[in-house]
Amino acid sequence: MADDPIYLEGMEDDPAFPDHLVAKGRSILLALHERIGFERPADLPALYVLTHAATEEFNALQEEFWEAGGDIDTVIREAIALSFEHVMKAHGFADADLEEALAPRDW
Repeated sequence: MADDPIYLEGMEDDPAFPDHLVAKGRSILLALHERIGFERPADLPALYVLTHAATEEFNALQEEFWEAGGDIDTVIREAIALSFEHVMKAHGFADADLEEALAPRDW
């Protein structure tokens, strides 16, 4: 995976985003990447089961951002969405609907 971009790029040097939470977000995305590769969903509905589970993990991470005095704001939302998009495309799902992939988000 050396060719993969740094998930949540641009957040690592910004004090508004605690390093430990950025690391947790990256772990969620890496796990999604690995799970898609392992399970090889046959179609978009099967892919969305996996992306929805990862989105729910980000929903839980939102609580930790609040506890740290932050929020999943526009910058983070965009970084998460771009990372999800990259993961889906890396696995051949270029036609996946990003809004559907992130449908259960509450951030």
